[in-house]
Amino acid sequence: MNLSSRLRDTAARIGEKPAYFFMGESSTYAELDAAVTRFASGLEQLGVKKGDHIALLLGNTPQFVISLYGALRLGATVIPVNPVYTADEIGYILHNGDVKTVVGLDLMIPLAEKMHERLPKVENYIVCETGGDREPDRSTLSISPKMKTFTDLLAQGSQDFQGPELEEDDVAVILYTSGTTGKPKGAMLTHGNLYSNANDVSDYLKINEDDRFITTLPMFHVFCLTVALNAPLISGGTLLIVPRFSPGEIFAIAKEHKATVFAGVPTMYNFLLQYHEGKAEDLETLRLCISGGASMPVALLENFERKFNVVISEGYGLSEASPVTCFNPLDRPRKTGSIGRSIVNVQNKVVNELGEEVPEGQVGELIVKGPNVMKGYYKMPEETAATIKDGWLYTGDLARKDEDGYFYIVDRKKDIILVGGYNVYPREVEEVLYNHEEVVEVAVLGVPDPNFGEAVRSFVVSKNPQLTESELLEYCSEHLAKYKIPDRIEFLDELPKNTTGKILRRALKKQVLQSN
Repeated sequence: MNLSSRLRDTAARIGEKPAYFFMGESSTYAELDAAVTRFASGLEQLGVKKGDHIALLLGNTPQFVISLYGALRLGATVIPVNPVYTADEIGYILHNGDVKTVVGLDLMIPLAEKMHERLPKVENYIVCETGGDREPDRSTLSISPKMKTFTDLLAQGSQDFQGPELEEDDVAVILYTSGTTGKPKGAMLTHGNLYSNANDVSDYLKINEDDRFITTLPMFHVFCLTVALNAPLISGGTLLIVPRFSPGEIFAIAKEHKATVFAGVPTMYNFLLQYHEGKAEDLETLRLCISGGASMPVALLENFERKFNVVISEGYGLSEASPVTCFNPLDRPRKTGSIGRSIVNVQNKVVNELGEEVPEGQVGELIVKGPNVMKGYYKMPEETAATIKDGWLYTGDLARKDEDGYFYIVDRKKDIILVGGYNVYPREVEEVLYNHEEVVEVAVLGVPDPNFGEAVRSFVVSKNPQLTESELLEYCSEHLAKYKIPDRIEFLDELPKNTTGKILRRALKKQVLQSN
């Protein structure tokens, strides 16, 4: 079984059920499956073959879903790309990923014009029309011989297309991880990886045909791809596709469509909590909220649950694991601050530097094993060998496990701050500051210090413009050992974030280094 064949089976079983709603429009499962088939057929007519690489430069749209499943049905390998990346960032991924076909909004045409000479392997540009009034004259473009519209491709596709046989080990998707150093690495996820993780997540969270899933996380990101797109679709649920996150829009859509599940990163929950017009009754149909992508501060989790009377199940994952390895279970007590227990079919373990499992309660590196673990990094055998050892994926995250099998992320291995030989975990300091009633957001990182090697630096967004650094430092001194107290607390209007809402510590660190 794979994602494409499961969609076909679902369409045959509940074809008239809504598969998604998007900006006032909707599609049944039968209509979605037919569009997927025609798209796959249209690609084949363009000369795209099984194993060819197709990049998607699309936001949260039905075209993303159709392109993804259509390419998979053809046996092509999909490379989702953040459409707001710069030309250099996109160019690197398209070149390194050996992309032959690009599917994107017509807004990408000027970018394609700029890059196409550097990308001779790209044979096709499939353009999704946005209906803008400033579209370029396509007949004058140098890429026009390679260009076709999404609408035309669907129209010429055949409904009789069957597609090739797909093996579990065939690469379905290559996800370029953002990484913290060097160029992004392409994690190769197979059909077996993606299907098993979507299926296991669906089972673990009891996702079913009655669920209406708010899909506002970026579809090009693995968190959304598995948890808020693939898992609902293989379960017969309905996607409520939101083009971009907006607190007001989330409350409105949840109320209008009686949403049952919301998935987001901690920053999204913070924005929803701070949104003054948000009412608990707007979210009363939610049976579950899911958090991932970054550790959620305990204070934020508790305040959100108290205000909106809904449970947040925090989980953990990474691109290389398709991505989910842990979730807080729904059939037993949730432990605040924990990422939960291993989902079915996946093993998590905490080990020391020698790869030996450490006793309960001790901190070590989290490693993962299961059918969800990637095949490897594209064209990077050395990196693959350093990351996957004896079938175990080394995550680079520091964690501990308690006596009940619940895991807790302590911090990123590389984010530890060494203050005079003492380890300081940024998350511990962040948790303290988040507990201050006038603090909205926090980021803590290590900065160079001539006396102690590193010092703790904190960046804070406050709801009270009168709050002072000395007040917060005094607050920290009541809850933290002296060496853990920030050397400085800087107030910002907002913290830098990527398109998934994850706080960019690297941008803050760069800011500090440039100011010194």
